[in-house]
Amino acid sequence: MKKELFGTVNGRDVFLYTLENSRGMKAVVSNFGALIVRIYAPDHDGSLQDVALGYETLEEYQVNGAFFGAVIAPNANRIGGASYTLDGVTYHLDKNDGENNLHSHRELGAHKRVWDAQEKDGGILFTLEIGDMEMGFGGNKKLSVLYQVTEENGLRITYDADSDKDTVINMTNHCYFNLDGQGEGSIESHRVQLFASAYTPTDAGSIPTGEIAPVAGTPMDFTVPHAVGERINDDFEQLKLAGGYDHNWACDGFDGSLRRIAVVENGAGSRTMEVYTDLPGVQFYTGNFLTPDKGKDGKHYDYRSGLALETQFYPDTPNKPQFPSSVFGPDRHYHTVTEYRFI
Repeated sequence: MKKELFGTVNGRDVFLYTLENSRGMKAVVSNFGALIVRIYAPDHDGSLQDVALGYETLEEYQVNGAFFGAVIAPNANRIGGASYTLDGVTYHLDKNDGENNLHSHRELGAHKRVWDAQEKDGGILFTLEIGDMEMGFGGNKKLSVLYQVTEENGLRITYDADSDKDTVINMTNHCYFNLDGQGEGSIESHRVQLFASAYTPTDAGSIPTGEIAPVAGTPMDFTVPHAVGERINDDFEQLKLAGGYDHNWACDGFDGSLRRIAVVENGAGSRTMEVYTDLPGVQFYTGNFLTPDKGKDGKHYDYRSGLALETQFYPDTPNKPQFPSSVFGPDRHYHTVTEYRFI
């Protein structure tokens, strides 16, 4: 494992850690925000290219309005009204997305903190403590994220958390992928397959209505592969509300075991990524709100230049008892695995 200094934040050193398998695949991660900074992924001929959008400097990651490569914690995605009630107590969160809460907190969330780091099981383990009522969430929480590069050319992410009282925990990574290579243009030609026969429609604020709706007969149906841009501008209310795809799909076969939930292939058919998770949902986001930005290696990003597949419990789960529960505490340890595998 290679380790190099990336900079300092509040007097604490921040490092880049390079993980590599015997086949040459590499991932570069950081203890600031438990970030994925680079993924050098093979194509079908074994040629490596960085497929993860991101920045060149630590200072840019300290802004990172698009959450490039960041671990989101304690709660990913949106909570309606920026509040929820648990065990008779109402918790009030930061209103940072209109009247709603998005990704816990834009400035105080886990993506803006320096994590502790140690080598473990051939990978790097990041750990972070978040105190009771920080950002409005109850419970003293101990979080960990383990990154490993597998011999199957996978970037495996293992999340664990404990809390001394029941609280909401829903961690994810907000990596944006472009399988042509970061900064190589639009992802609208990428073909996506989601093993999900239903999704959770939203209101105008991107808060789920509570319905789990079938995808059949709609542009939300990716049960067979479709190009991202094929139907993204269709006259369909959900696409109009979100400016494209920015929804949670209810992945088929959820039973807590690791399973394949998505396949992505670039337009040329030269690089393929599979997504595995043991979680019930995935937020498929097509970079509808990306604006011109300077990326790594002199590259530039723009509208729809990356896509995200954020494995998760459903958005607004704390206010939707019909959704799979994201409440964890002394009697329920949080443990989940996601892997992005290049085949």
